[in-house]
Amino acid sequence: MRSDTVNEPILTVKNLKTYFYTEDGVVKAVDGVDFEVYQGETLGIVGESGCGKSVTSLSVLRILDEKGKIVDGSIIFNGIDLTKIPEEQMRKIRGKDIAMIFQEPMVALNPVFTVGEQIVEAIVLHQKVDETTAKKMAVDLLRKVGIPEPEKRVDEYPHELSGGMRQRAMIAMALSCRPKILIADEPT
Repeated sequence: MRSDTVNEPILTVKNLKTYFYTEDGVVKAVDGVDFEVYQGETLGIVGESGCGKSVTSLSVLRILDEKGKIVDGSIIFNGIDLTKIPEEQMRKIRGKDIAMIFQEPMVALNPVFTVGEQIVEAIVLHQKVDETTAKKMAVDLLRKVGIPEPEKRVDEYPHELSGGMRQRAMIAMALSCRPKILIADEPT
């Protein structure tokens, strides 16, 4: 029994089923997952490789590839079932209220934009500040996550950063809008 039973969870996942429809048949990547996350709480989902941890995270954000589909269950965030809202409304939640640090930053970061441009875009989109202010915020975020010379790194492209710096840049981007939920897919 939780001591904070009066408080409602900020995220409730019930009976989540995410399947992939392939040429070889249906792959039940997530088949009946349940969990709750309360404000200030850390939840770790562990399991062997291929058991559906990443697919669960991608399902919460509704960013599955075209073969993946949430076939059942609910994902309730602040009283809203994310499985039922239109994509336009989901885009407003994604990044701002629920952010993700992806396992592979070279795949998640756009190679044709600087790291700073990508962080600035998220800040401008969700915090409604001008680009000059957003760039200062991006530099500050890069400093906070331990990237050396953030004033220089903000203007560099992902391939110019080491793997560790790219991962930190992803963390800075995920934190840029102060999300209520931060999902870290294999953060170490």
